[in-house]
Amino acid sequence: MDHSGTVVIVARPGSDWSDSLEVLSDRYAYRVLSVGSPAEALTTMSSIHVDLAVAEDRQDETVGLDFLTRLRVSHPDIMRVYVTPAPSSLSYQALSKAAIYQFLLTPLDPAQLGLAVERALEARELHRRHRILSREFKISGALMFGERRDPVLRPESHQFEKLVYASEKMAEMCDLARQAAATELPILIQGETGTGKELLARAIHYNSPRRASPLLVQNCGGMPDELLQSELFGHKRGAFTGAISDRLGLFRAADAGTVFLDEISDVSPSFQVSLLRFLQEGEVKPLGADKVIHCNVRIIAASNKRLQDLVAQGKFRQDLYFRLKGFEFEVPPLRDRPEDIGPLAEFFAAKHADAMGRKVLGITANTLEKLALCSFPGNVRELENEIRRMVALTKDGEYITTRNMAPSLLATASARKQGDGLRGFVPEGTTLKDQVESLEKQIVGRALIRNHWNQSRTATELGLSRVGLANKIKRYSLNENG
Repeated sequence: MDHSGTVVIVARPGSDWSDSLEVLSDRYAYRVLSVGSPAEALTTMSSIHVDLAVAEDRQDETVGLDFLTRLRVSHPDIMRVYVTPAPSSLSYQALSKAAIYQFLLTPLDPAQLGLAVERALEARELHRRHRILSREFKISGALMFGERRDPVLRPESHQFEKLVYASEKMAEMCDLARQAAATELPILIQGETGTGKELLARAIHYNSPRRASPLLVQNCGGMPDELLQSELFGHKRGAFTGAISDRLGLFRAADAGTVFLDEISDVSPSFQVSLLRFLQEGEVKPLGADKVIHCNVRIIAASNKRLQDLVAQGKFRQDLYFRLKGFEFEVPPLRDRPEDIGPLAEFFAAKHADAMGRKVLGITANTLEKLALCSFPGNVRELENEIRRMVALTKDGEYITTRNMAPSLLATASARKQGDGLRGFVPEGTTLKDQVESLEKQIVGRALIRNHWNQSRTATELGLSRVGLANKIKRYSLNENG
């Protein structure tokens, strides 16, 4: 059984976990992230997929145990292991409230910790498989007794940290992102608002050699140069009006880590010069300082405007653009990958049902079909907001249905479905053969457009082989550009 996973260790300041970290990462090949406080652990868990948390307390402390207790509610799927030096002070009620999988005593034996983590992850995987099988039987039973819910199980989707997808476009992008994460090159992420650019940046950081160091985020949109300079490069006391104390700056604070610069297209030409010098030399000069400090920081930048177009218009420096695009990613809008809507909808439904304490059985097939027909101009963010609203309207023990959908989305889906039909089509030609062929051309062409020219999916929908579909595309001179 594959029970690899990510382990977060909340260690108290001054504790020596070096031997235990070595055992978990080297012998068991787990990805291990060590943090110094519960707050830092929660920040990490909001960015990456975590399977197990280990929290440590010292004598007469309950900070770690309180953290694991909160984790049971906020992240119920994460396994919990507790490390403490005082068995006499342990409360059975407190351990039960936190649903601890196992507690270990200090001084900690690294081999014992490794075995406990291995068994916990095995139990987690068994629980996951049991939940899937239970749901399958529940759905099968509902169909057997004639309930008109028409639920479906999604095919196996993929996940890159918090990015969920099933489309080929996203799969190719995430595969390249995993390779890019292992390098030290800067990364440029472009795409419309709400497509998940920050999630991709966080996934890259937490799969890079810098994952043990901080990832700091700065939105550059609408900020004056002086304030942005202070936020990133820092300042000395008295450097400007209101500078009552020294400020470190994000670049120095993230030394050995990553800085994510969102809306990089909005920075002024003068600030672009400062950023270019930092990318070239790694030099930081705080406002009001005389000395230059060197920092080792990886830059991931994002923009909802195409920097190539801004370069052509003279609004963005070409040399800075080339510096930023060590790797360049274009996150496709949701309307260009409708096959991702189903897995995303079910992921968000499970996420928000857990957050609201609701027992939602799933999303009906008819509802998923309607959602897939919507364009979602707000992209994944808009879809998540809609699913959260639908979960809030769904009663415990029921499926999410079309009656929970926003009327505007239902109207859009109905109009789109009617537009996909062949109403008003007049066959071409005089003979029956010519007219049948013109009809077949329309059917094949519209199926290709509906599936965004994914030939495998189109062939399956039409009941053709890939070769048969390719022959019809060639025969009718169909092409993706119309």
